[in-house]
Amino acid sequence: MAASNKAIDIARTVVHAAEEKLGQDILVLDVSEKLGIADIFVVISGANERQVGAIVDEIEEYAFIAGHDKPRREGSRDDPWVLLDFFETIVHVQLPEARVRYALDRLWKDCPVIELGGNQP
Repeated sequence: MAASNKAIDIARTVVHAAEEKLGQDILVLDVSEKLGIADIFVVISGANERQVGAIVDEIEEYAFIAGHDKPRREGSRDDPWVLLDFFETIVHVQLPEARVRYALDRLWKDCPVIELGGNQP
């Protein structure tokens, strides 16, 4: 089973918003074969807490404009890791230190990468 069209559409919106706020090392993973609760993980790095907050705000704004449901948010603008749950697509916006520490890239390395933007690692 591959990621749904809805999940890919949400991920495309997320990637575009993150790129607008200069999100770094954007990685889009199809986790549909390994995880029953979501189809796609998007992992994004922000240089500092302020940028993490700006990326999260931009993603929520772009999602609203695109007509996607409001995501559930775990973490605040000032945290080193903010999670946005769109149900089909789960977004992780992290400081580089948190990204290294929790190693989602390594944990889900056997999942296919979906190319949606020009900012992939």
